[in-house]
Amino acid sequence: MKHLKLLSASLALSFTVLTGCQKETDSTLEPNAASQSTQQNATALEGTLDPTLTQLLKSDPQFRDMVRRALALEPTPCDDDTPLNQWLGTQLTDWTPGARTAVNSTAMTNLPTYDALLYENSPQNQYFGPNGEYTQRLTKAFKDLQRFWNIESEDIVLVAMHGNMLQNREKLIRTYVNAYGLSNASAAIYADRVINALKTYPELRNGNHPIFTFNAFALEGFTEEPFGTIPDKIVMGDGIMQAYTAIGYNDVAPQAILAHEFGHQVQFQLKLFPEGPSTPEGTRRTELMADAYSAYYLSHARGAAMQWKRVQQFLQVFVNIGDCSFTSTGHHGTPTQRLAAAQWGYELANNAQKQGHILSAQEFASLFEVELPRLVTM
Repeated sequence: MKHLKLLSASLALSFTVLTGCQKETDSTLEPNAASQSTQQNATALEGTLDPTLTQLLKSDPQFRDMVRRALALEPTPCDDDTPLNQWLGTQLTDWTPGARTAVNSTAMTNLPTYDALLYENSPQNQYFGPNGEYTQRLTKAFKDLQRFWNIESEDIVLVAMHGNMLQNREKLIRTYVNAYGLSNASAAIYADRVINALKTYPELRNGNHPIFTFNAFALEGFTEEPFGTIPDKIVMGDGIMQAYTAIGYNDVAPQAILAHEFGHQVQFQLKLFPEGPSTPEGTRRTELMADAYSAYYLSHARGAAMQWKRVQQFLQVFVNIGDCSFTSTGHHGTPTQRLAAAQWGYELANNAQKQGHILSAQEFASLFEVELPRLVTM
């Protein structure tokens, strides 16, 4: 059964990437859509070079930086141990070995994502946040973004990803069947294991632990059996918004995340995603561009019109989602690069001679392409 294999070309890379925490919850149950993420540091790459070059890398900083740029490695020290990832790590400190085994063996961290991706296809009855605390802001910002960018956006739907779907046996079974290709009988067994784990391990918070929904993503719609018609959509996970609230960015983070994902919808329509297999450089380009789209909207007088104090906050939102996985096809850009892209978008809006003028989505993308070589040297 091919199932989710077809989704790999339609799903925009997610807003944030779990680093160390993800390694602790990787599943032994493999989805039909294979996911590969390799991490390789400069030392490992240096070991593959000619001995003379290796010696130069060690002794000549200028040469080392040149080589690292050529290999798409970040030319300056990179630290992705951000407050966001630190906070998520603290949320896992009480997990017992039994809870970790239960999560790993059932692919529990992936299930809310696949449920939202496949089955949340209508804007009706959506609420954002475990208790709907982000609903009003996100609904308003989504309407503003539809008005702001000159793309066809009436058919894009904004939906939520909730961890409480892990309590629902019917949802679990259908997700195991369609996302993992299990039979109904096997899916039922796994569903019961998930529900039993929630009852057994209080540290899983009955499915509402933020790690289960620590993400947001954009999807380009498609029609394919057995899924039927999946619309263009943006999925907002409870966990990622809870995390930003916890570290002090509640005032701006939901809007910034949503605006970033809307930037991916712009990219879908303008065919700005590169063709062919994903590469670290290609992913970084589209993610930094989405950061810039977001910052331009957030700071524009006809967008969210955020003042400097709030601008400083949303710039830090992007710092917190950078990563140092330079050779991974999921590389989104370093914290410094993501800050630079967002700051460039802010300055483009703030320094415009005609404050009431909104650049077209294509004009903005063309300006970004010119700026990209500078941004990736940050």
